[in-house]
Amino acid sequence: MSEEVAAKRLKISPPLIGTHNGHFHADEALAVYLLRLLPTYTPSNLIRTRDPTLLSTCHTVVDVGGEYSPPTNRYDHHQRTFSTTFPNHSTKLSSAGLVYMHFGKPIIASRTSLPADSPEVDLLYEKLYTEFVEALDANDNGISAYDPADTINLKKRFHDGGVTLGSLVNDLNHEWNDDPLHEQPPGHGNGTSLVKGSGPEQAQADEDARFLKASSLMGTTFLRKLSYYHLAWLPARTLVQTAYKNRFSNDPSGAIMVLDGGGVPWKDHLYTFEAEDADAPKVLYVLYPESPNEGAKWRVQCVSVTKDSFESRKPLKEEWRGVRDSELSGKSGIDGCVFVHASGFIGGNLTKVGAMNMAKGSMLS
Repeated sequence: MSEEVAAKRLKISPPLIGTHNGHFHADEALAVYLLRLLPTYTPSNLIRTRDPTLLSTCHTVVDVGGEYSPPTNRYDHHQRTFSTTFPNHSTKLSSAGLVYMHFGKPIIASRTSLPADSPEVDLLYEKLYTEFVEALDANDNGISAYDPADTINLKKRFHDGGVTLGSLVNDLNHEWNDDPLHEQPPGHGNGTSLVKGSGPEQAQADEDARFLKASSLMGTTFLRKLSYYHLAWLPARTLVQTAYKNRFSNDPSGAIMVLDGGGVPWKDHLYTFEAEDADAPKVLYVLYPESPNEGAKWRVQCVSVTKDSFESRKPLKEEWRGVRDSELSGKSGIDGCVFVHASGFIGGNLTKVGAMNMAKGSMLS
C-alpha cells in the first residue's frame, strides 16, 4: 500500500479511542461514552491498553498516558502536575470531567437541538456538571464531599449500602478471586464467564465487554439526566421565576410563592433565584395544586433551610401537625383542611384560598 493511499485511508477512518485496560472506573466509562455521542466519534473503535506504542496510534486517549493536551486529544489526569478544574468549581477533574469540559456543550446541543451558543445550553452545561459529573471527578480523585474537619465526630445513623454509580461500575469488574482464563462455576462472579482454556486474548475481550457494559450504564444515566434537565427542569425555571417575582402579590411579606401548575420542580430554581437576590426576604411556603385537573386539591409546602436539608424554615403550626380533615379545620378555623404532616413540612386543603390561609396562619405563629 502506497503512503498516499495509507494517508487517505487514515483521513477517512473513524478516530480510534484509547483508554487503559485492567480495572476500570466510572470516569473513563463515561468519558468514552460521551465521545461516542459526537458524530466524529460515533463509529469509533476502542482499544484498551497501557502499551504506549499502541496508544500512540490512537486519535484520542482518555485516563491513561500521563498527558493532558487538548490539541493532541490526550485527556489523562493522573500526572503529578495536573490540577485542572471545571470553570467556577474547585474539584480536580477526572477523565470524565475533562472530556465533558471540552465536549459537553456540543454534546448537549446535538442531543437537544438547541444552538450551541444559547443561554439554555450554558445552563444545562453547568447543571449537568454540578449535579452529575463533578461527583465522579471527586470520587476518582479521592476527594470527600465534606471537609474532613467537619466530619470528625460525624456518625451514620444507618448503613446506606454505599450504592452509587461508581460502585455499580466497580461491580462489573472481575472479582478478586475470578480466574479470567478458566471457566467459572455457575453463579460465580457477576454474570460473565469464559470457556475453559481460553487464552489472554479472550480474557481481554471479556474484560472489554464488561467495560462496555459499564460505559453504557454511565452513558445512559447521563442521557436520562440530560433529558430531565432539558425537558422538565429548564421549562420549570421560567415558571418558578415568574412565581418568584409575583410573590409579593400573595402577601406583602413576600414569604408565600404560588405555582399554578402541579408537579413543577421548583426547589432548585427557588434557591438559585434567592441567591441572586440575596437581600430580599426568603420564601417560607410554596403553594401548588396536586394535579392539573379542575377542582384539584392544593398543597402548602414549607421551604427547607437549604436545598439538601430536611429542616423547614418555618414549619406549619405545631398544633395542626398529624391532624386531618374536619378536626384540622376545627383546630385551625380554616375551611377545607385535608391534612398536615406530622413533621409540619407540608399540608393540604381543598382550595387555593384554604391553602393560602394555612400558610398565612403558620407564618404569623
